[in-house]
Amino acid sequence: MPTPSADAVPEAETVTHRARPRRDVIHRHAWPVRLTHWINALTIFIMVGSGLNIFNAHPRLYWGQAGADFDKPFLALGAVRTPAGLRGRTIIGPLKFDTTGILGVSQEDGEQTTRAWPDWVTLPSYTDLADARHWHFFFAWVLVINGALYLTWSIVSRHIQRDLWPTATDLRAIPRSIIDHLKLKHPKGEAAKRYNVLQRLAYLGLVTLAAGMVLTGLCMSPGFDAFAPWLVTALGGRQTARTLHFLFAAAIVLFIAVHLIEVVLAGPLNEVRSMITGRYAVPAEHE
Repeated sequence: MPTPSADAVPEAETVTHRARPRRDVIHRHAWPVRLTHWINALTIFIMVGSGLNIFNAHPRLYWGQAGADFDKPFLALGAVRTPAGLRGRTIIGPLKFDTTGILGVSQEDGEQTTRAWPDWVTLPSYTDLADARHWHFFFAWVLVINGALYLTWSIVSRHIQRDLWPTATDLRAIPRSIIDHLKLKHPKGEAAKRYNVLQRLAYLGLVTLAAGMVLTGLCMSPGFDAFAPWLVTALGGRQTARTLHFLFAAAIVLFIAVHLIEVVLAGPLNEVRSMITGRYAVPAEHE
């Protein structure tokens, strides 16, 4: 009788290698969503950069009609001269912070100069109020037109009602969704085929922020001030409109930062591909 070799594996212990099941691929984003998304991404990038350059011309924020007489601002970015040279200083209400190397002071031609925002975050990078305004106002209209087209398509196609508007069940799931996000747990399987409640609320909030940014931006225009002075008054004056404009823009930047972090955590290749081609590979339940 032949003796089994030492390398032989009993039939009962043989490991069966199963082919990995193919992932479910769905069409996640319609082409109008993808197109308007990338136009908005470019537009907001340019508007933030040019807006910060405009802000550098008078890096202070006020409430009410004050501001023209340099009344005490609630936020100011600047610099103070010390024996060691210029030091960046940021004031928020009664608080003062040394922000040298970040805000208030920049290097220009090898020398320190007072500049609220550094050149690497402004468009153009050098101080130029006229060009910054041209860039900002042109792309403001791009944002308005692109946003109007998106909203029109979303309402007609029922994209907002179907995909973005939260249901009562969604609202009851908010605590669980917050806990899952804090644990860095992302939806899989069937749950990944639809927006979760935090995504729905965030996207609706983004639309509201963009509308508020456009409206407050219009209120800073002397022409619009003459056309609808009641709206400027309702907002508390042009200086308040300017402050709200800045805060709306800051909230949008914060949304984008969180959005990009979520994209990286959820799988950047799959997420970016879905926003370019519309094809999204649904993460399986066991992954």
